[in-house]
Amino acid sequence: MIASGAPGGTYSPEKEGHDALTERVIAGAIAVHRELGPGMLESAYQACLRQELHAHSIAFDSEVHLPIIYRGRQLKEHFRVDLLVERQLVIEVKSVDLIAPVHLAQLLTYLRIGQFERGLLINFNVARLTKGIRRVSLKRLGGPHDVLGASEVK
Repeated sequence: MIASGAPGGTYSPEKEGHDALTERVIAGAIAVHRELGPGMLESAYQACLRQELHAHSIAFDSEVHLPIIYRGRQLKEHFRVDLLVERQLVIEVKSVDLIAPVHLAQLLTYLRIGQFERGLLINFNVARLTKGIRRVSLKRLGGPHDVLGASEVK
């Protein structure tokens, strides 16, 4: 729990619907962005974010393959997740002018196929990184439909 500026108040990521792991990854991404700034290739940001996660003892796998199933058959091609943090948080790294709906759709596809509940879409090509991060949640409630949500980091 982190003390907030409000009198008598405290900030808890869990109370805000955010978990500690996501917050740690965001902090690492912010550190990378402060060092590199906008305008680099996605591969540079991804490599630096891997270093940042490693430096903070956050377990991750890089370029995780997810199967493509078409008409009941698994194809030899695959989807590639940029980073999978602690086998539960999908990170999709971008360096684009604007996050488009297709970028969110891509992350949601990874969440569904891998049966993960949450992910971060991080666009490093912005002046202030918090404006380039989208939290995405895919929660299964046991019914036939998924509940999806996306929010901007504040």
